[in-house]
Amino acid sequence: MSIRFAILLALLGAAPGIILRIGGIEFGTIQDTALFGLSIVSAAFLLSWGAEASEVEIPQGLAVAFIALIAVLPEYAVDMTFAWKAAQDPEFAPYAVANMTGGNRLLIGGAWPVIFFIFWWRTKSKLLHFERSHAVEVSALAVATLYSLTLPLKDSITLLDTAILGLLFVLYIWVIARAPSEEPELVGPARFIGTLQRPQRRAAIIGLFIVSATSIFCSAEPFAEGLIHTGTQLGIDEFILVQWLAPFASEAPEFLVAGILAWRGRATVAMGALLSSKVNQWTLLIGGLPIAYAISGGHVEGLPLDLRQKEEIFLTAAQSYFAIAVIMSLSLSGREAVMLAVLFLLQFAIPIESIRMAIGVVYMVLGTVLLLRERQDIMRVLRITRAGLRDPKTLGDPLEHEVGARSSPAG
Repeated sequence: MSIRFAILLALLGAAPGIILRIGGIEFGTIQDTALFGLSIVSAAFLLSWGAEASEVEIPQGLAVAFIALIAVLPEYAVDMTFAWKAAQDPEFAPYAVANMTGGNRLLIGGAWPVIFFIFWWRTKSKLLHFERSHAVEVSALAVATLYSLTLPLKDSITLLDTAILGLLFVLYIWVIARAPSEEPELVGPARFIGTLQRPQRRAAIIGLFIVSATSIFCSAEPFAEGLIHTGTQLGIDEFILVQWLAPFASEAPEFLVAGILAWRGRATVAMGALLSSKVNQWTLLIGGLPIAYAISGGHVEGLPLDLRQKEEIFLTAAQSYFAIAVIMSLSLSGREAVMLAVLFLLQFAIPIESIRMAIGVVYMVLGTVLLLRERQDIMRVLRITRAGLRDPKTLGDPLEHEVGARSSPAG
């Protein structure tokens, strides 16, 4: 498939959502939901290519964060739609948390192991080392994760949570935006766009953003509602559809781009993009829910949490806690990748509430054991982060990996 044809195919895929919404055309709940979902996936590809191509315009560290943010905009749109509707109809509140927790767990339990497997398949190496600059992502994610563990103890996600998580994201962006950058290595459509002359390149990037944003804007609300009605018609739990199908559709382009990078020998860059994506989802995505809920409702109350939502947030935060412990060495081993995948898949194989909560406890116990054993790694990450806060240029220094070799239950 030629690059031009791939771009044309994505543009055509993004069109149905716009046509159906503006034209008021309806084919039926299931068919319409599928078409709106196709538009969101296609728009996500266009966003991803445009964001990648922008690496030639802005520093690499900031570009990676920008790509990660842009790549999950479709998920943001769907999630904010649920939060917005929740202010008018409380039945939509659980779906906002479902989409957010599903996307976060899919990222760590699905995408991280896949990237490692591709890395191992290509190199036969049993340990994937990260770059020095990734200590900033690990630190930001660690702080966000520790804070997220307090959310299940509350009855709502409030604007105070938004302020704290938003400040953390701003600080993270401020550091990596000043870090030294390297010449970007683009692939596929992003490379085609990135190698155009500057006027054409900027026009192409802006055009992709406009088309994809329009498609997402037109598709997000009917897709979100369609998932719920589709679940009712097919006898499938609507919560499950919202939690897994919507994030899988919206994040598929991001996973594909990361997989291509890993296949081309840039697994470290791929993991960097996924780490950055996890940071923005675990800060901005959570923090954005109370804003949409408050604006829609015309008040300052937080997004309410019921028992199931609290359990989902706990399980997601526990997974994130274990993941932080795993990568505190600034590396990922085969055993660790397998454990991330197995514990994630067990949630589907045994969909029993008590078992799922037990898995959350296992995440917490294993994570604590790892963190207690890797105190040197923790100190190293903190030193790198503090140095990066003082002088971001230090993040471009070589990283010594000997500290990362450890003996643990996970690897």
